[in-house]
Amino acid sequence: MLINIIGAKCIGIDAVPVEVEVKIDRGIGIHLVGLADAAVKESLLRTVTALQSRDFHIPGKKIVINLAPADLHKSGSGYDLPIALGIIAASGQRELSGLGHFLVMGELGLDASVRPVPGALPYAEMAVSLGLDGCILPTMSALEAVEYRSAKIYGVDDLEQAISILEGEDREDLLIWNREVYKAGKESRPKPDYMDFSEIIGQEAAKRAAEVAVSGGHNLILIGPPGGGKSSIAKAITGILPPMTLDESLVTSKIYSVSGLVSRDAGLIRRRPFRAPHYSASLAAIIGGGNGGNIVPGEISLAHNGVLFADEFAQIPKSVTEALRAPMEDRKVVVSRLRGKIEYPASFMLVAATNPCPCGYYGDGDRCTCTVGQRVGYLSRLSGPLLDRIDLHVWMSPVDTKRLIERPKSESSAAVAARVAEARRIQKERFRAEGISTNAEMNNSQMERFCPLSDDCKNLLEKIIDRLGLSARAYSRIVRISRTIADLAHEKDILPVHISEAAGYRFLDRRNFGEL
Repeated sequence: MLINIIGAKCIGIDAVPVEVEVKIDRGIGIHLVGLADAAVKESLLRTVTALQSRDFHIPGKKIVINLAPADLHKSGSGYDLPIALGIIAASGQRELSGLGHFLVMGELGLDASVRPVPGALPYAEMAVSLGLDGCILPTMSALEAVEYRSAKIYGVDDLEQAISILEGEDREDLLIWNREVYKAGKESRPKPDYMDFSEIIGQEAAKRAAEVAVSGGHNLILIGPPGGGKSSIAKAITGILPPMTLDESLVTSKIYSVSGLVSRDAGLIRRRPFRAPHYSASLAAIIGGGNGGNIVPGEISLAHNGVLFADEFAQIPKSVTEALRAPMEDRKVVVSRLRGKIEYPASFMLVAATNPCPCGYYGDGDRCTCTVGQRVGYLSRLSGPLLDRIDLHVWMSPVDTKRLIERPKSESSAAVAARVAEARRIQKERFRAEGISTNAEMNNSQMERFCPLSDDCKNLLEKIIDRLGLSARAYSRIVRISRTIADLAHEKDILPVHISEAAGYRFLDRRNFGEL
């Protein structure tokens, strides 16, 4: 008897169908075919042991299990549950009439418990697109897909629960939005934990730059001696990020789903991610990598629609920082391997922080012991093309001791976030037919249409370019930043004052870093 079970495999952030075929015939042995990796092949022993633990018998015949299509590499432990159900149905031990109507994925424990698997959100999306009745997934995995109410998403904890659903029993209690684990998680969602701008003493210029950067989705680099507040500013940015749209939440959640990084909250990820990898992280960890068909997202994709914080930026290996150039421009990353090529979204806002010199204390009185050459050489680790792609350059001097002691009141993150949200609303309205949502995403033709410059602005910009020797990309950055500053000021047109402020954020474009 031939049994077909619908499974899936993730390619990038999308799922494709995998049909698990089980046939029992005359002969002996259990045979698994279909280009499976070691984790899938090991599932046979897990599955057999799990079935025996629930008093199912293994037929003393030839059992052939095929994962179709046969030319697609299969990986992971998620095929345990469909294989077990296929053996049960093919051997006639249970009548599982619903097998062809549900997508089934899950890892089995030796006691027939069902354990979480990555990729539940793309699986549910695929099931809806194929017109299936729903999905049978491990409970903790099904939580990711709880908002897909157009299909029945069942969360199961053991093999018997999955069998009862496929036998046609009314198991409304197993629908994930009826499970107690979902209700409890929904009621106890953690409150956001981030540093408030009001807690940061001084550094008003850096706070303003952070506000401009977040408002337009621009990249930002903070430079200054230790203790100046670079990391604090970067972390406080989390509190002024605008809420994600439904489409942004869906894509970000799918990236985390295929990575196996299940959110603590049930449903889609609603808060923009903030990723802060250590400066020693490898190229594969930042860009993404893996082998064969198992290519996983890197930090730049996990920061999609959010912030990638790169501390000690000048200490990061040059191969890693240079690899950021293309994703920062294209807002996606393509990871190529001999047997596969995967594209992941990577539209992130880079916030970098670095000391100005090897000793770190240039700009902090006379504490610096570095020569001009050492200082120039340190910042020269960051190439010109990379710095061109970072829109705002901010110098952060140490905070005056008197201000630290007096601790004057400062504007809260909530007040800044309100201005950011309004600026983003203006941009969303402006670009509603363009397929983008922020000023930083404008291409050259869009910049010409949406950023017209008056004669006064053109003359000022020409003087700035001649004095600093800016590249064409730096010129476009200044115009885009000016557009964002104008949006924050609720100005329809870019004014010279906006150009002046934007140009002030490009001090690293000077020909000689020693002039700093």
